[in-house]
Amino acid sequence: MWEEFPPISTAEWESAIRADLKGADYDKKLLWRTDEGITVRPFYRAEDLPGTTGQVRFTGAWQVATSDEIPQEAVRADLLHEQGATAVQEIGYALAESQGKQKTFVFSVGTNYFFEIAKLRAARQLWARLSSEPMIIWSRTSMTDKSLYDPSANLIRCTTEAMSAIFGGCDYLVIESAMFPEHLSRSLGRILREESHLEEVSDPGGGSYYIESLTASIAAEAWKVYDAGLQGRNSAISAARAAKEKAVAQRKLTLIGVNNYPNLTETLPGDAALPGSSWRMAEPFEKIRQKVEKAGKRPRVLLLQRGDVKMKMARANFCLNLFGCAGFDVKSSETLEPADLIVLCSSDPEYLAFAQEICPKSKAPVLVAGNPKEQIDTLRAAGVQDFAYLGMDAVKFLSQWQEALT
Repeated sequence: MWEEFPPISTAEWESAIRADLKGADYDKKLLWRTDEGITVRPFYRAEDLPGTTGQVRFTGAWQVATSDEIPQEAVRADLLHEQGATAVQEIGYALAESQGKQKTFVFSVGTNYFFEIAKLRAARQLWARLSSEPMIIWSRTSMTDKSLYDPSANLIRCTTEAMSAIFGGCDYLVIESAMFPEHLSRSLGRILREESHLEEVSDPGGGSYYIESLTASIAAEAWKVYDAGLQGRNSAISAARAAKEKAVAQRKLTLIGVNNYPNLTETLPGDAALPGSSWRMAEPFEKIRQKVEKAGKRPRVLLLQRGDVKMKMARANFCLNLFGCAGFDVKSSETLEPADLIVLCSSDPEYLAFAQEICPKSKAPVLVAGNPKEQIDTLRAAGVQDFAYLGMDAVKFLSQWQEALT
């Protein structure tokens, strides 16, 4: 049977991929360059396995615990994570703090699923260079990615984070309650252990071309951080945090229900709060939406569609998500109606005539969905006041219009 599946070389795979791209830039389309300085490729093969890495295999045994049970002498890498540190920084600075003397570590586990698995595996791998004693890992589900809005998403995030911790080899798992009842935190750990039987497999990521390669890459970068020591730690973590904030603001890093796919009818109770984190990525969007709610008026945004069907629908959907993140009342139409803000949704070639028709009629500010760079000045001269487009700073954009309209 196997003769029906002849071996295919990496060069042949690459050739097939480039043919499918039809001239599109391979690097831009398929390579992911992470905040950790690691480039993730579209596929991995046996030849990408890092070889002998010193990976310490673990038994798969883990226990559900609470944050109150975390040993006082533990090295708190999780606190670095909660300040915005990358996976590489978490490991490197935690090991530098320990100097091979403290074997108990606490790591936060975020939503970057495979990276978080590889992070814990890499930590064990590097610890083995420093000490012959077994590393003890406590894992806490992160609070930096949790949100006040759409809190049911927090439970889903905790589920994937807990799975990353388990597959990465934690010894103790702490699932933090985040806008959902505390008993669900305990039940989630029990379901993963007693119903899903996730404690029965030893090192499930072992042998995976991608996870093994990712583990080795994270370990290599984290060792550089460890080697450099603790000097400059605060500024490095501050830079990492700023990069995450920028990615969230530009919506390159998605927080479901916060900066994309919002629940348009949701409002917060006055006492809504999330404990246990000095910084959360969702806060800038939450503050905009809370200001809208406190103002007692939801600005009405009319997405006025015209022309090319594919483009007008795509841009209207983009704007529905965008303005919904601020709690605005958003409606689509093909006819001009009273609104606080008009957004033209069409194709670039059709925008000038569209703007010249609508701007003189509209009492509300008129925006364009998209970034037609060659027409910006002409469209502004026609009366267009702003542009909503992919990759802009959505926090700054929504803040400006929230202040102008409420």
